[in-house]
Amino acid sequence: MRIAVVHKDNCHSKKCGQECILYCPRVRSGDETVVLDDEGKAVISEELCAGCGICVKKCPFDAIDIVNLPEELEQPTHRYGPNAFVLYGLPIPVEGKVTGILGPNGIGKSTSIQILSGQMQPNLGIFDTSVSWDEVMKRFTGTELFDYLKHISGKEIKVAVKPQYITLIPKAFKGTAHDLLATTDERGVLDHLVADLTLTSIMDREIQSLSGGELQRVAIAACLARDADFYFLDEITPYLDIYQRMAAANLIREVAEKRPVVIVEHDLAILDMLADTVHVAYGKPAVFGVITGPKGVRVGINEYLEGYLPEENVRFRDSAVVFEKRAHADKTKRELLYTFPQMSKSYDRFHLDVKGGEIRKGEVLGLVGPNGIGKSTFAKLLAGVEEPDGGSLDEKISISYKPQYVKAESTDTVEFTLRQITRRFDTSYYQHEILEPLALIPVLQSPLDTLSGGELQRVAIAACLSRDADLYILDEPSAHLDVEQRMGLTRVLKHHAEGKECGVIVIDHDIYLIDMISERLVVFDGEPGVSGEAKGPFSMRDGMNLFLSHLGVTFRRDKSGRPRINKPESYLDREQRAKGEYYYAQVDEE
Repeated sequence: MRIAVVHKDNCHSKKCGQECILYCPRVRSGDETVVLDDEGKAVISEELCAGCGICVKKCPFDAIDIVNLPEELEQPTHRYGPNAFVLYGLPIPVEGKVTGILGPNGIGKSTSIQILSGQMQPNLGIFDTSVSWDEVMKRFTGTELFDYLKHISGKEIKVAVKPQYITLIPKAFKGTAHDLLATTDERGVLDHLVADLTLTSIMDREIQSLSGGELQRVAIAACLARDADFYFLDEITPYLDIYQRMAAANLIREVAEKRPVVIVEHDLAILDMLADTVHVAYGKPAVFGVITGPKGVRVGINEYLEGYLPEENVRFRDSAVVFEKRAHADKTKRELLYTFPQMSKSYDRFHLDVKGGEIRKGEVLGLVGPNGIGKSTFAKLLAGVEEPDGGSLDEKISISYKPQYVKAESTDTVEFTLRQITRRFDTSYYQHEILEPLALIPVLQSPLDTLSGGELQRVAIAACLSRDADLYILDEPSAHLDVEQRMGLTRVLKHHAEGKECGVIVIDHDIYLIDMISERLVVFDGEPGVSGEAKGPFSMRDGMNLFLSHLGVTFRRDKSGRPRINKPESYLDREQRAKGEYYYAQVDEE
């Protein structure tokens, strides 16, 4: 089976020579294989298309994808229209379980949830005529989803949803956090949720004044407070520190004891700890997506990192993700780049103390600690955005800084924006080391104010790295990035640091990302919102032991080298605590 997908937003027939029509062999022979619709967008006949791929290569805006699918994918679950995205398979909600969906953005996770929540009726890939629920039920007869879809078709399912982009909530609701949450407390558990998510102090504040992390926790509480038959949470971790992520995960587990819960999550440590089973989603973003059957969490995540699914006999990535031991051995000798002095910064309600330390050429330095502890303040002090008490830093080095919260109100395109920053845009290095690994080529012609949260984040990362600097500081670069994009981010930052002999500082709450990318750690300790102290830099082992001991969790490594959270009070958990080894290098041979 062959599918042809035209990305309408990227198709600009008035700006090109209509190469898709001009070079198509079937068009040249007289067939109408490629035509333009009333809006000037390309339309490709999948029946006539020979699959030569010439139009894909010739299109100057990367607006066309032609994909040959395996025979076993002959029965789509849903397709949005001619030359549009097609989904195969669905996740299976299970009573009393947390089901995770693991895969890149644009692969059909949200589509599948819209179907499971009754917001959308699947069309089985038939978009030119209406498809009845009887036909849908006939397709799923004998499957585990039959009973569930039967309840959906009868509108017997009540759904609670935590949306992905929580920044849209203030546009839809006016009032305080208490006003919003009071309307959702259908289970009478609001006080419990507010206490565990540490929301008490912000209940009287207007929704419009909340930070990203506060808004995220309000959204989680609003979802879990409802009395629903099915709970879906789309990305619970952006803007939350590891403490808040653990608290949210524990609350979700409580709900899942009685109701089915499905989550989409890109923080693999949290997904590993929270989910009972996972469905791996693979394919090509915005072209087609396949959702596998349920897998054990350990097996599913490891197969995803490997890039190969043995049961399906599918390789969907050329290389495996490897958790290197090089960064943790701390044997790499690097030259000194910059020594930052002991300094402090006081505000009305917060005080930060920084012990002096150094940053080396070619290294990535990780910053970890809870929210409100001074990590972003430290970054702003180094970047010169703010001055420490007692005046500015004496030694000056050139610094490029990506702030925590990224906004775009400009109508300039991505390409125009990046060209304004760097003269290297057309070089092979920039294409292969910045644009390609950050997956920005498909959105180069898109205006900034039309980008999704993940796309905007990647543009901000590229803009930061495009500036000539000695030190690059990135505050929460993983927010809204999927697992694949986080892997690309680690490669980009490592290559950038070593290739330019510059320093890179990364503030992030994704322990997997910090584990893969960092050579050393600065650990922030104190009382969030009151006082903070920056300690280090430490070696990875010493830094992670200090950080995890504050968090109260222990990590082990499985045979892939992947760090995994030990279950509280398990044998390994107790053993490692007794030794003071919270960040353990032992290989688990499960």
